[in-house]
Order: sequence, then C-alpha cells, then structure tokens
Amino acid sequence: MSVIAPAGGAAVMASRREPPDSLDFFPTAPWGTRAFVRHVLPRLSLRPIASVWDPCCGAGHMAEVLRESIPNVHTSDVFDYGCGYVVADFLDAATLPPRDVEAIVFNPPFNVAADFVLRALDLAPIVACLCRTAWNEGADRYKRLFRRRPPTLFAPYVERLPMHRGRWEPNGTTATAYAWFCWSTFVEPQPILHIPPGCRRTLTRPDDAARFGAEVAAPLLMAAE
Repeated sequence: MSVIAPAGGAAVMASRREPPDSLDFFPTAPWGTRAFVRHVLPRLSLRPIASVWDPCCGAGHMAEVLRESIPNVHTSDVFDYGCGYVVADFLDAATLPPRDVEAIVFNPPFNVAADFVLRALDLAPIVACLCRTAWNEGADRYKRLFRRRPPTLFAPYVERLPMHRGRWEPNGTTATAYAWFCWSTFVEPQPILHIPPGCRRTLTRPDDAARFGAEVAAPLLMAAE
C-alpha cells in the first residue's frame, strides 16, 4: 500500500532521467498551468483549493507551478525521473490519495487518460485532466466515461499550448489543441470556458527557462516582464 505524502520543491532539470516512450511524457508549459490556476480552478469550487495531487507529475513541470499558489501539492509518478518525487502507480488500487486532497490535477499519458480520470473520480471531489481537445471524440471513451460522467467544465486554450515529447521548449509551436476536462462535486455543470489569449505572454516568467527547460530567446523573456 502506497500513501502519497507532500514533497518539497525540486529542481526540475536536475538529474532528470528519460522515461520510456510508452509513458507518453509531454511536459506542460509553465504558463499553461498558471492559466489553469487563474482561469479554470476557481470555477470548480466555491472556496480556494488548498490541496492537490498530481499523480503523473513527471519531472515536475506542472506540480512545481501549482506550488506557486496552492499550499499543499502532492506528487507521484510511476517512473522515477530523478527529481525526488514519490514513485507510485496511480492506476494501482494500492496507491492511496493523501487524506486532505481536494483536487487531482494531471496531464496524463494519452493512451490511459480515461483510466486516470475514472480512478480519480473515485478519489477526490475535483478532477482536472489536461488533454487534446480531440479527446472529446471516440465511441469507446463516450461509453466508458462521458455518457456516465459528463464533465462539469470543458476549458480549451484559445491560443495553442505547445507540448513536446520529453522536454519543454520555451519557444515551441504546435498544431495540436489542448483543453482541460474538469469534474467537480462542488458546483453545477457550466458552459464552455475559453482560456483567453495572451496567457503565454503574460504568465511566462523570466526564470521559467532556468527552472524547467532550455535557454529561451530574449524577446520571450522581455514579453513576460
């Protein structure tokens, strides 16, 4: 039996190990998580969220940003990325959530995203899954999840959120659209929330490149100031 406990901050780029391709590791851009905290998370509860769990935290790209504004962030992943996070398989019934967890927030491997959501819905009152907008589609996913448990809130990014296999590229681009699929027992179902444009410029911080990725070009740093 594994119980997830809080972990301290980690240097995301320090001693990081590369996972197998099967784990579908696509780190979340820091500004994308900050946009979620600013625009999406407040819609899922009537009061501020104090404790979240990222059960597929990877090298910490999302979890460390969540720590900027949430007091208790619990972290775990099935693979040891060398960043000091708990190693535990979220899909294993023996892996138990923290007692105080209010929300489970994650960017899961795409091929098991539905499994992550279904398990998370049994463990916490709020579940937020970052996935491709095309995840809305598919008869099997509809039968397994959306027909029985429709999301409380669907929140797509208006501007594209670049994600690349194995790394965060500060100046990256993408043709893939992403959105948050969210469930909450605290609020009624809501209309689509479009995460507004401009988040990449306003929510990127000058130290993000040093914390989470490769060196970034000066124009992007200047835009964030």
